[in-house]
Amino acid sequence: MSAQPTAGIVDASARASLWLQPHRIVLIVVALALFAAAAMFMRWDWIPQYYDLALQGIWRTLWILVVTVILGFLLAVPLGLAQAAGPAWLAIPAQAFCTVIRGTPLLLQLWLLYYGLGSLFPQFPWIRQSELWPYLRQAWPYAVLSLTISYAAYEGEVMRGAFAGVPRGQLEAARAYGMSRWKVFRRIWLPQAFYRAMPTLAGETVLQLKATPLVATITVVDIYAVASRVRQDTFIVYEPLLLLALIYLIITGIIVFAFKKLEARIPVRIA
Repeated sequence: MSAQPTAGIVDASARASLWLQPHRIVLIVVALALFAAAAMFMRWDWIPQYYDLALQGIWRTLWILVVTVILGFLLAVPLGLAQAAGPAWLAIPAQAFCTVIRGTPLLLQLWLLYYGLGSLFPQFPWIRQSELWPYLRQAWPYAVLSLTISYAAYEGEVMRGAFAGVPRGQLEAARAYGMSRWKVFRRIWLPQAFYRAMPTLAGETVLQLKATPLVATITVVDIYAVASRVRQDTFIVYEPLLLLALIYLIITGIIVFAFKKLEARIPVRIA
């Protein structure tokens, strides 16, 4: 009965010893020193004036990230499946889509949608009179669309490799037991492919976060746009950028932690 508490104490002491290694202690001391120096010798009196705007920018960055990642992954699954096992009339368009989107800059795609497609809509009276016009005249739908298709193209290639990496014997065995194609896909093929793609999905989600500042080029006020506005209004350069870097680091840490927890909870294990 005492083995479990003893094992817990050993694990806790082992984790504590990792943090007490000399190089980690030095890094912690350096980080604290940099933090103290930044707090004492840099100007932060502008923060109360832009506090509310900064919160709005953080919120806009987060919801754009979450929405585009979810929608992009929902598109990536059929794109990857079409390339891995679909007929030619589905595989070729899916491959062409992924190739074109991955081969062109995201900023170019964003500007083509906003300044190109967005400038065409006002020319049609039936669009201006529709219920969609209040949304089409804003910048954020084009930002969401461009980031979504970009994420879908990259993750479509990831899911293609993940689907192709699942052993065919497992799928054939499931069909031999009488499982339908949809049940095989839902219970065996997709879970194993998702587990295989999980580390890459985490990395691509972090890259998606780093791509969100591009939406500021089409007047979407995210946290990067707020930092740029502070620099333009106050002529303070380093402090807003340092705070911006800290915010991105925190969000990145949350993303990596969430994916690790999700990976640990998935009951699929690959031999």
